[in-house]
Amino acid sequence: MSRVCELTGKAPMSGNKISHANNKTRRRFLPNLNEVTLISDVLGKSFSLRISAAGLRSVDHRGGLDAYLLKATDAELSTNALKIKKEILKAQAAA
Repeated sequence: MSRVCELTGKAPMSGNKISHANNKTRRRFLPNLNEVTLISDVLGKSFSLRISAAGLRSVDHRGGLDAYLLKATDAELSTNALKIKKEILKAQAAA
């Protein structure tokens, strides 16, 4: 399983670990991923996603999973999140 946020697309970054003696060695900065269950208000179902802590704050800030997915671009979403977004769009069109 890759270490990429399903909503924001945040992935590992690389940089230097710098010792007290100023020696530089390469390292990876991994995103803070959490397995969370988010509930869609439109669909009335819950979805289990692996998202970063910053992504979870963004979902809360935008007003929930539905609002976040509708505003997000398709390029940054995972295939699982795109399926949820399409289901939400279908449910809204039918209503």
